[in-house]
Amino acid sequence: MIAIDWKEAKTQVDSWKSAGLKVVFTNGCFDILHRGHVAYLSEAKSLGNKLILALNSDRSVRELKGERRPIQSQDDRAAILDALESIDLVVIFDEDTPQEIIKTLLPHVLVKGGDYSPETIVGAGTVIENGGEVKVIPFLSGYSTSGILEKIIKL
Repeated sequence: MIAIDWKEAKTQVDSWKSAGLKVVFTNGCFDILHRGHVAYLSEAKSLGNKLILALNSDRSVRELKGERRPIQSQDDRAAILDALESIDLVVIFDEDTPQEIIKTLLPHVLVKGGDYSPETIVGAGTVIENGGEVKVIPFLSGYSTSGILEKIIKL
């Protein structure tokens, strides 16, 4: 289910929580989906019953990665991610960080990839203060969007 609207996402998350389901949250750009992403998202989903993916908007990807990114539009990235079995809800955020969407949705588990530590994860304090937990999932070595782009450039 792609939910661009935060209010709709909040309603869905509250429904899951009322049903006793454990809600997991992660975020990122996911510009060119690769095996590392799929493994990461599958492991994130295993930490609960429902997985929310907050997807960086095109504007925020440009801020983070530079003017030549994203390669794929936010709508295309959202549609691809929404098709994955591990993801239950995709919501797009335009802010520089996911802090506000995390405060809005208040997941039970906040997950980020191996280049973070719990102390550096945006929203960790909010989740912990509300009784949740923060997890770091190690990267699958050898897989990155930057690496794929470098290969393409060399063609």
